[in-house]
Amino acid sequence: MPRWKGNSVTDGILIINKPAGMTSHDVVARVRKLLGQKRVGHTGTLDPLATGALPICVGQATRVAEYLSEGGKAYRATIRFGVETTTYDAEGAVVREDPVTLTLDDLAAVLPEFLGEQEQIPPVYSAIKRDGKPLYKLARAGEEVKPEPRRVRIDALTIVAWDSPDLTLDIECGKGTYIRSLAFDLGRRLGPGAYLAGLIRTRSGPFTFDQSVTLEDVEAALAGDNWRRLLHPADEALADWGAVTLDEEGERRVRTGQTLSLEPPSAIARTDGQALLRAYASDGRFLGILRWDREESTWRPHKVFTAPVSE
Repeated sequence: MPRWKGNSVTDGILIINKPAGMTSHDVVARVRKLLGQKRVGHTGTLDPLATGALPICVGQATRVAEYLSEGGKAYRATIRFGVETTTYDAEGAVVREDPVTLTLDDLAAVLPEFLGEQEQIPPVYSAIKRDGKPLYKLARAGEEVKPEPRRVRIDALTIVAWDSPDLTLDIECGKGTYIRSLAFDLGRRLGPGAYLAGLIRTRSGPFTFDQSVTLEDVEAALAGDNWRRLLHPADEALADWGAVTLDEEGERRVRTGQTLSLEPPSAIARTDGQALLRAYASDGRFLGILRWDREESTWRPHKVFTAPVSE
């Protein structure tokens, strides 16, 4: 197996097309071993049976992982009606079967009910933790598990194909949305039950499936010593943020943790209520993230990125 043997730490984001059968953690472990770097992390779990875009942050790019996790997601799901399983997907045991007499009009009529912000109950077999233990482990141990409802947002549901009993659906949603729960809820709403038969993540934050590469692609690029071309810069994950270009004095102040006198924030508030801004040097280098200090009415360095190591 090829492995990077260079001495310099490399920063950036790999968009991996996660194969079916691997957990997101498995992919992180594989990338960590290939690159010989400890600072590697993913930005939003995909179930083992799911495939598609899984951003993997490397080096300093791990510092933007939290913002990618906050970003919206898009999926192409195959929902099979007429069957319910314990896990709401193909891995679980079948607990119910019913005939399917649904029409395309039936499906189209109920989908709008699932749009917008709503309460969603996660699957019993999920990685959500209770007292430090994942729910799926508690369920497998025979304990009673009742997941708490979560506030989620579904922005778009588009029918791609209906080949009874299978519905192919394009989904755009916010963080924390369980597509398995959506499949289960649709099955209950329409009558015959349903489970998630297949799932591809087509977008994670600003990164799309078309930008993804396989683990085999990474290995091949490592063998040719040109794997860095597969990396996306860390600030690409923040492309929808506001940005400011600083002069030499501004860069020095960022590097030394001092405040900056800039215009107050306008529409750059993040989901946690903070106002954040990308900062660049005059030559285009990404310096880091600034945070608006409401009490002092000034911008402060929030996350400062060191200059890349020259090769």
